[in-house]
Amino acid sequence: MSVDAAPQGTVPPPRRAGAEDLGIDLSDRDFWVCPPAERHAVFDRLRQERPFAFFAEPEIPNLPVGPGYHAITRYADLEAISSQPAVFCSGSGAVSIQDIPADLNEFYGSLISMDDPRHARIRRIVSKTFTPRMLERVIGSVELVVDDVLAAARRKAADGDGAIDVVADIAAPIPLRVICDMMGVPEEDRAMVLAASNVILSGGDPELVEDQDDPLTALLMAGIELGGLMERLAADRVAEPRDDLTTALVTTEVDGEKLTHQEIGSFFILLLVAGNETTRNAISQGLLVLQENPEERARWVADPGLTRTAIEEIVRWTSPVTWMRRTATQDGELNGYRFSAGDKFLLFYAAANRDPEVFAEPQRFDVSRDPNPHVGFGSKGPHFCLGAHLARRELAVTFRKIFEQLPDLEITGPPSRLRSSFVNGLKRLPARLGGAA
Repeated sequence: MSVDAAPQGTVPPPRRAGAEDLGIDLSDRDFWVCPPAERHAVFDRLRQERPFAFFAEPEIPNLPVGPGYHAITRYADLEAISSQPAVFCSGSGAVSIQDIPADLNEFYGSLISMDDPRHARIRRIVSKTFTPRMLERVIGSVELVVDDVLAAARRKAADGDGAIDVVADIAAPIPLRVICDMMGVPEEDRAMVLAASNVILSGGDPELVEDQDDPLTALLMAGIELGGLMERLAADRVAEPRDDLTTALVTTEVDGEKLTHQEIGSFFILLLVAGNETTRNAISQGLLVLQENPEERARWVADPGLTRTAIEEIVRWTSPVTWMRRTATQDGELNGYRFSAGDKFLLFYAAANRDPEVFAEPQRFDVSRDPNPHVGFGSKGPHFCLGAHLARRELAVTFRKIFEQLPDLEITGPPSRLRSSFVNGLKRLPARLGGAA
């Protein structure tokens, strides 16, 4: 399958086939709190019957209604778009369906919402800070953080009736503490960091954004708080360098260029998206799918050598980031489908990760699946997740220690799902320790 670009105006206008006749609307936020099996049944239909289905954009107060978007649900289409960044750009907006002002788009999207050459420049600088020494120090921190978090969960269960919340007591604090330790965020600021990141990734969920008539203001205020924190930390590290990632980001220079403090603040928001929320939801939903598949959990516990493939399968299965957006820069044709300059494409990673053309028995959770070319960390091209290696190591440490220290962990009720199309998130997941009733 291929992408054929053509000069603007030389290709006939595309047919915009919606999915109304199939009873499908991916812009309806209620769809995203349906059980995963129901959502994947919809993706199956779209792949088979309407692979380039066109949807109206969800309406957001105080933002103009956009022209709509194409839902990309086939693995081959997603890979073709991702591997052609000159034809399908990120700079018009990668994390928002709606077009938002350019400065806000860049601030909230950071590297994700940039194109070359600026994307390449900033990625080179950031990549240079992730030295082997830095990564090893972070992994050491992960070991200590996980031990501490799991011990606190055990104490909470012992002091009460055995009940804990997997999200609040395990999945949320681990990656948040790792990132804050890595960046050198003071303890007194960490509650704000958690609250602000929850708002930014809420998808407008009413539980996390109180004013449903003006969710944009809540998003802006959360970003201002996080940006202000990093401006302060960056200035502090210039005056007094420390052994943390903020200092590395402030001081690292590539070809005579350094990151500005605003760019560092924007990158911190990206870390919270890519390193906090994704790992958090891979942990919580990984534990859920392991309980739903006890034979797979037993296989993994009995054979730690399965850790590599098991982690990849958890990321494929959960697909913590559901989609990213790309925008056509010119007219052309993609695998037989005509498109026009300015067309928006949502790359549904969750759908591609269950494509039967790529994955044998895609609806089966298999901790030994190999090969597993999932796109849970992104697809081919310049925007593959910069922190994928670190995320894999963090997840491996977390699950190993949960098996060792909380072997009696049992999910006791259904999850409360985030009402968001962008993040496949859980707000709560009830559980217990010690077999307490």
